[in-house]
Amino acid sequence: MISTQGAAVLNLPELALLALAGYRATQLAVHDSILDPVRDRIDEWHQRRPESTLRTAVVTLMSCVYCMGWWIAGALLATWLLATGTWGEAPMLVHGVEWLAVAGAAVLLNRWDDERKADH
Repeated sequence: MISTQGAAVLNLPELALLALAGYRATQLAVHDSILDPVRDRIDEWHQRRPESTLRTAVVTLMSCVYCMGWWIAGALLATWLLATGTWGEAPMLVHGVEWLAVAGAAVLLNRWDDERKADH
């Protein structure tokens, strides 16, 4: 582990693993057909009250790789830190920076994938 002033932070293989998992989970949540029924139900729920700010926010979240990716990265990071017993080894600020790093790396993978698809 790389450390900064005694605070353990993610090492590069962990960051890469979480970024890949974040990318894949975001693709699953936003694009993959296996979750089309869930997204369709959420859209129908929204259409019953389209003026609802909450319902609009949920639909936006479910359709935006940046929005969904942010929350998925946070959930993956928290799960990783808790499962590895490293949650308490660093201040919350460090975990916040780790969250930004995981989300940023996952988004770079999403952007690369989108560009690759656009070229074909």
